[in-house]
Amino acid sequence: MTDKTAPATVSVPSDHIMAVYSRTPLAFERGEGARLYTTDGVAYLDCMAGIAVNALGHANPKLVQVLKDQAEKLWHVSNIFTIPGQEKLARALTEATFADEVFFTNSGAEAIECAIKTARKYHWANGQPERIDIIGFEGSFHGRTIAAVNASGNPSYLEGFGPPLPGFVHLPYGDHEALKAAIGPTTAAILIEPVQGEGGARALPDVCLAGLRALCDETGTLLIYDEIQCGLGRTGKLFAYEWATDARPDIMAVAKALGGGFPVGACLATAEAGKGMVVGSHGSTYGGNPLAMAVGAAALEELVKPELLAHVREVAGYFTQQLAGLVERFPDVVSDIRGKGLLIGIKLHTPNREFMQYARDAHLLIAGGGDNCVRLLPPLTLTIAEASEAMEKLERACEIARARTKAAA
Repeated sequence: MTDKTAPATVSVPSDHIMAVYSRTPLAFERGEGARLYTTDGVAYLDCMAGIAVNALGHANPKLVQVLKDQAEKLWHVSNIFTIPGQEKLARALTEATFADEVFFTNSGAEAIECAIKTARKYHWANGQPERIDIIGFEGSFHGRTIAAVNASGNPSYLEGFGPPLPGFVHLPYGDHEALKAAIGPTTAAILIEPVQGEGGARALPDVCLAGLRALCDETGTLLIYDEIQCGLGRTGKLFAYEWATDARPDIMAVAKALGGGFPVGACLATAEAGKGMVVGSHGSTYGGNPLAMAVGAAALEELVKPELLAHVREVAGYFTQQLAGLVERFPDVVSDIRGKGLLIGIKLHTPNREFMQYARDAHLLIAGGGDNCVRLLPPLTLTIAEASEAMEKLERACEIARARTKAAA
């Protein structure tokens, strides 16, 4: 069967939606597993998964049923009341991680906000209120709220929103000497993605994660991991930091896959790191609502299964092997393969936005990324057969890119 040609990438205007996205005119009405179907019935292989959100695939039957069951009982109550679903999901998260306690949010950016506040309040509780500086790294991305964009290592996200906020320091990625020199009497925490997502799918070596832990222990600095994109099974372990020895964080932000498509985020912390977060320190109207907790608990039950994590490692190994061949066959298009597990970065010679369209022409959905990369972020349930199909479509995209480059020469 011949694929229909996907529409060209254009910014679709709307009289009623704030024009902050450059949208393709593709519109989807349903999904199943790793497939999305447009409003006119055309199928696409989805290797974006809502940018690492739909980790268990679209319309996962277990999540759908849990959502239906909870929707018939209770959607929302205020956090002034006890919400049993929060205790259930918090217990599951703490049992699976370094953490002792959890604050539930609706998004990753909110989890980052809570992480920053938790770190600063910790030092305040210790009688060191001057320790407010959050050290981040170039290429990082932590969300779109004011504090999150100040913590992120991309100055363009701050343009037009006033001067940079005090208390945020940015360093070159991978410069260990600069990091050691930057830690001082006003340093509160180091904030880092164990595997960068939007910044170009760069994985921090395991030895560096362990080194960060040792440096923080030495200096009394808190270590915050942003595992919003790379966590919850994406790398083949439940969390990316688990690949390293002695690299546990003090605080960690998670979201995306936690709800399998439903908005859920969380800030995890040790009891020591969270000791400043007392009554009145923080709050959320919708965070931890019964609907979100029911779906989050069901999603986490699947994500922690050893057989799912083993499957991720198998499919990731297949992609690693096949993508190496793609670099060999198309060195004029692809320059490098990056990432970890099923957070895969493909660094290109071709402009990445153009390449994303070539992939859509082949009915494959992939995400963009920094440093002229595209990202493969498929559902963790992607089969080897579907991975093989994705490779065929990527090869077709490379062929289109090569032909366009030659035609323009």
